[in-house]
Amino acid sequence: MKLRFLGYAIQSLLAFTLTSCEIFGPGQGLFTSPSPHEQYARSLKAANLDQTALGTLWIAASERSLRDSLLITLPYRESGYFPAQSPLAVGYRVQAERGDVLSIAVSVQGRTGGDTTGRSKTKVFVDIFELDEKQKPSRVLSARADTTGLRWEVKRSRTHLIRIQPELLRSGRYTLSVTRDPLLAFPVEGRNSKQISSFWGANRDGGRRSHEGVDIFAPRGTPALAAIDGFVSRVGTNSLGGNVVFLSDQSHGINLYYAHLDSFNVVTGKRVKLGDTLGFVGNTGNARTTGPHLHFGIYQSGGRGATDPLPFIRTGLGEPKQKLPDADKLGDTARVVTNTRLRLTPTNTAETVESLERNQIVRVLGGSGGWLRVRTPHETEGYLPASAVRDIGASVGKARLAAATPIYDEAYPDAAVYEVLIESATLTVLGSSGNFELVELDKAKSKGWVRKE
Repeated sequence: MKLRFLGYAIQSLLAFTLTSCEIFGPGQGLFTSPSPHEQYARSLKAANLDQTALGTLWIAASERSLRDSLLITLPYRESGYFPAQSPLAVGYRVQAERGDVLSIAVSVQGRTGGDTTGRSKTKVFVDIFELDEKQKPSRVLSARADTTGLRWEVKRSRTHLIRIQPELLRSGRYTLSVTRDPLLAFPVEGRNSKQISSFWGANRDGGRRSHEGVDIFAPRGTPALAAIDGFVSRVGTNSLGGNVVFLSDQSHGINLYYAHLDSFNVVTGKRVKLGDTLGFVGNTGNARTTGPHLHFGIYQSGGRGATDPLPFIRTGLGEPKQKLPDADKLGDTARVVTNTRLRLTPTNTAETVESLERNQIVRVLGGSGGWLRVRTPHETEGYLPASAVRDIGASVGKARLAAATPIYDEAYPDAAVYEVLIESATLTVLGSSGNFELVELDKAKSKGWVRKE
């Protein structure tokens, strides 16, 4: 009853935090635009809810997810569970390059912790951060609490962090999906990035210069296509590129360079649409001794030089295909059945976060592709093979406890005492964590932690 009342109170106090904007980013206008997550945190403080136990845990979970985020590779999907009475936020790190477009979709099934009607749906905050060289996060994009997805055009080649967190007293199962696509279309008709044969940075002229683009081989006369809407800023010739076309994309601050064309199909000043033919593949300029190909380059506006065009045009990764864990496993307390390693990413070659011994107790937070994302009682998160984790139903031994033995609600010496034994008892041991054992207290199967003898 207390939980239901608090849930209704919080929803009433914080109803005004939801806004009508779809996407939020910093630097919109004179002052930084606060994200819905930031607005919500401020509302908790204004209502003095940040001083409550759950409010403090919500804020701490938010901050921890930025420090202890786990690394994923794309395309990726994972399902997990948000418990209402134990505030949780999850962070995922992904390597991204300028020219990538990240598409992030989050679907949630659940309701307000205090609502038994099912009418109030769980809403989550989705934020994207860019990490600098010191791993300090800087927010670049956010979605409102009832928006299910974001599309982010990566501005700088850095590690990015995706954070997902529900409102306070919200529970539910979520599924995250992250995909990567190129910002631009491929510039040669009938070809894709598999036909690129010379890449950025390759030696030219005996090492006196490096290649500032990619070469795409195709039969002479193959159409060279506009990779995006724009206008033709220059059509002409030069000694290296032969017949060249520059296509200006002002919306992204870049100029696309098409070189070694056999002939032109546009004139300077012409506005073109995605897929229009700009010219035809040839081998003019310094490519006279090679087969016909398009040299495709990208130059940044304002004289800031060339940038690697590969991320802008390489083939997208498609939809993620990782198998998701059974919904009834998510949020459960489980037990490790063999000595194993907690990994930073869901792969056998990933960095080890912590070595876990057999019978270690963990909480299942999520899972992807035969791996479970778990948290230990000491707040360490990582991935374990699903085969290394089992339900805690079966006993692993017995504990003979004297009268007045304290039963803790967590595996810490200074944790709250859940119960004190009135008389000596022999209890079923379900697992362990450090110097503590998880025991079953009564026929109702309530559980608590005791110090090992």
